Amino acid sequence: MAAVARLSAVIIDCPNCNPTVKCLGFSRHITTYNFAVTSVHSIRRYRSRESSAVICSASNEPSSSEISSTAKIRSEVLTPFRSVRMFFYLAFIASGSLGGFIALTRLIAALSNSSRAAEVPEIVNGLGIDIGAVSIFAFLYYRENNAKNAQVARLSREENLSNLKLRIDEKRIRPLNAFRGIARLVILAGPTPFIEESFKRSEQFSGDLLDRGVLVVPFCTDGNRPNFEFEETEETNEINAKRKRLWQLAPLYAAEWTKWIDEQKKLANVSPESPVYLSLRMDGRVRGSGVGYPPWNAFILQLPPVKGMWSGLLDGMDGRV
Repeated sequence: MAAVARLSAVIIDCPNCNPTVKCLGFSRHITTYNFAVTSVHSIRRYRSRESSAVICSASNEPSSSEISSTAKIRSEVLTPFRSVRMFFYLAFIASGSLGGFIALTRLIAALSNSSRAAEVPEIVNGLGIDIGAVSIFAFLYYRENNAKNAQVARLSREENLSNLKLRIDEKRIRPLNAFRGIARLVILAGPTPFIEESFKRSEQFSGDLLDRGVLVVPFCTDGNRPNFEFEETEETNEINAKRKRLWQLAPLYAAEWTKWIDEQKKLANVSPESPVYLSLRMDGRVRGSGVGYPPWNAFILQLPPVKGMWSGLLDGMDGRV
């Protein structure tokens, strides 16, 4: 394997990294993290102007389109009988091909010997059955193999997504897969006005979204920094704390995030300039995606709370948007 060539890190200001923060997988060790909200001084109006940093690096790491061994293993776990079916399809194809070859030699012999002309209809009938069987099982194998390749490719893309880095605060940086079993991440990718408008639309749903384990990962694609505004009064302190916690995550290594998102847009035939959202399940798999603003109210209706009598039981019932 070629040695990884690293360029020197470049620190730049980026709107995508607030230290207080479509269509489209992962290591199972889970560590629990406590997400604390930093208190702010009571002022009339607060605008988030924190300067944040993104570390940009270049390397000759494998392309995200390459298939990882972990994705193949997960595919086997999700569809354990697919390999068995494909084995039997190949066995039936081989059996039918051998039978057809024998029938063909018999047909040639019968056609060359007039005394065996009466056997021709029976031989032709058997040859037709063999050809039909080979065709059917070849089609089934082809379809199964395509489904396998599509599933492995999807799991590999999810695996690449799970390895992207997030900043929780100034001291904590974690890969996306560290949130498995902890949170349902919603990734937003678009220009700064799209991120800011999504932030405003989520205000009335902040508490309910947090109750369902939702955390937002805003990624600005235009290189600007979004301004998240909060009305600081005694009445809004509680809702502001929830909103800051909901939007506390920030993507790191902007080039890697941009590459992954652009690949997903290309696969989904979505314009590179279109703003998109991506919703993940509690187990890290993609549950849904789309173009435009995320449907916050739909998330609340479809996702079960992470606490209470249904906690754990409905973790996998995330459905789709």
